[in-house]
Amino acid sequence: MEDALDEIDADKTAQYVLSLQKAGGEVMGDEYGEIDTRFIYIAAQCLSILGKLDKFNTDGAVDFIRRCQNFDGGFGLVPGAESHAGQIFTAIAALDILGRLDIVNVDLVSWWLCERQLPSGGLNGRPEKLPDVCYSWWVLSALSILNRLDWIDGSKLRQFILEAQDLETGGIADRKGDMPDVFHTIFGIAGLSLLGYENLKKINPTYCLTQRVVDKIRKN
Repeated sequence: MEDALDEIDADKTAQYVLSLQKAGGEVMGDEYGEIDTRFIYIAAQCLSILGKLDKFNTDGAVDFIRRCQNFDGGFGLVPGAESHAGQIFTAIAALDILGRLDIVNVDLVSWWLCERQLPSGGLNGRPEKLPDVCYSWWVLSALSILNRLDWIDGSKLRQFILEAQDLETGGIADRKGDMPDVFHTIFGIAGLSLLGYENLKKINPTYCLTQRVVDKIRKN
């Protein structure tokens, strides 16, 4: 995607993605039919990057996301599922791409996300869970999209992420003392970028791509 998007058969790729959207607007992950908010986000992101979003059933997708919203302001995988920071990101980011953030109770969901910060500075995905570096992305990205990034203690979170780095391998783990992996490394770095960490390229909170790439896609 950095410099070779024109190598992709946009029409064929979009046709496949659109084939996974059901009549009601929900999106399947594959031919086996699993449905949840993750797949709506992925579909909307792909089609947006390819310039094919006009073919997407936006109203149906938004209605499904709306039904996944809970009384606490958060979003679950499917209607009736508990609120989870990862699913809040997929819902908020998808709605941002689709231009429908108007259905979100911004302050309510932002408070739910802010309450994920623990005394260690790290963030968890649900109440009563341990802090995990990957939520530095899932929580911060949603707060950034909603313009509520300053509602958490960024300096404490920054320290939590840095303490999870393995100084020998350079990788980042889920928390201090654990083994680093690619998953937590990318989301740790992405979280640091959202916090304005020095010498990191600016990341777009909706697409999880550098802002340079997103600007290039939009120009094309």
